[in-house]
Amino acid sequence: MQTILSPKVSIVKTGADRLLSDFSDLIKNKRVGILTNHTGRLTDGTHIVNAIAESGIATLAALYGPEHGIFGDTPDGTVVEHAAHPRYRVPIFSLYGRTHKPTKEMLEGIDVLVCDIQDVGARFYTFISTVALALEAAAECNVPFIILDRPNPIRGLCYDGPVREQPLKSFVAWMPIPVTHGLTIGELAQLWNEEGWLAGSIRARLLVVPMEGWRRDMWYDETGIPWVAPSPNMQRLSTAIVYPGLCFVEGTSISEGRGTASPFELIGAPWADPEKILKELTTFETPVENPIGGIVFSPSEFIPKEIPGVASAPKYGGERCRGIKIEITDRNAVRAVRLGIAILAAFKRAYPQETELRHRRFDILTGSSSVRKKLEAGIHPEEIFSQWKMQLQEFGRLREKYFLYR
Repeated sequence: MQTILSPKVSIVKTGADRLLSDFSDLIKNKRVGILTNHTGRLTDGTHIVNAIAESGIATLAALYGPEHGIFGDTPDGTVVEHAAHPRYRVPIFSLYGRTHKPTKEMLEGIDVLVCDIQDVGARFYTFISTVALALEAAAECNVPFIILDRPNPIRGLCYDGPVREQPLKSFVAWMPIPVTHGLTIGELAQLWNEEGWLAGSIRARLLVVPMEGWRRDMWYDETGIPWVAPSPNMQRLSTAIVYPGLCFVEGTSISEGRGTASPFELIGAPWADPEKILKELTTFETPVENPIGGIVFSPSEFIPKEIPGVASAPKYGGERCRGIKIEITDRNAVRAVRLGIAILAAFKRAYPQETELRHRRFDILTGSSSVRKKLEAGIHPEEIFSQWKMQLQEFGRLREKYFLYR
């Protein structure tokens, strides 16, 4: 599952790269717990667990794993059990099983909790929910929390979509932020901590080890850092670019392409006619704020199949689906959240009965029940986008307070 692409010479040093060389005093002679997974690597490929365990600087005491497990080999949504590390014999506590938040017992004997996880820049990617809850637990137990910062792979510029409404709080929408936030995990954690968003407005002893050389306008493949697939269905950067909008399809009667080699880049259903979808999509093109800009669509057919370790019981498994293929022509022009809504609006207009927006699931993904209601009413996407304009302006002012990079 762990696709690692050979990069150009690295021009960005991650927080993991800098911990032992520039910030070793933070863990020196301490019992260290690490919240991480298979993405927690130094640029040379060394895993953060190995780097700390064999450094001679600190003692590895416990590990904590998010969705997909610490080795990243468990399919989406599958419960992960506690285990022991096969090499270091320390406990691996699953934070995607019976509990999503470290308990007091899990943090006993830990002097400091280190976090090194690669995010993809979307609110519903559960890694950031895990970080938020671990930060909260560390605060409650007075354990210092250190984030080894990493790039936002889809850049640190754009933020879009509804700010999550309180009744729709869930593990895929834990904090009241837009669908895309344009922040790094370190910046997000500082925002949550300083704005009093943790339970009871508690504040953690948080420190972020910043990257060196990263700019907000950098796409992941411009950093020189190897791409390690953060989850089984996120094998390439192009998927991450469209994912913040195409993930909405998970809450519908349409296949999002799980069970194929191109999840979130193939969209369809057994009852769909690609030409009808494409015809509806063209009606949404506008010269300004084009929701389908930077994208070319083409008719496609695919058959979702179960893929061990990647896709379990995919929607319409074994059935021939017809729909559209999404290809990026200008990634700087892509507005993924608006793209996803435009595609769903096209399906809904072409197939009003067959296109089901499954209420609770769809609403927690968008973060706003009004998106679903407007799509069901046939409202033009531009009017849907306008409903979160004021929210985004407020979030934009807030986020800038926590920038670590320009």
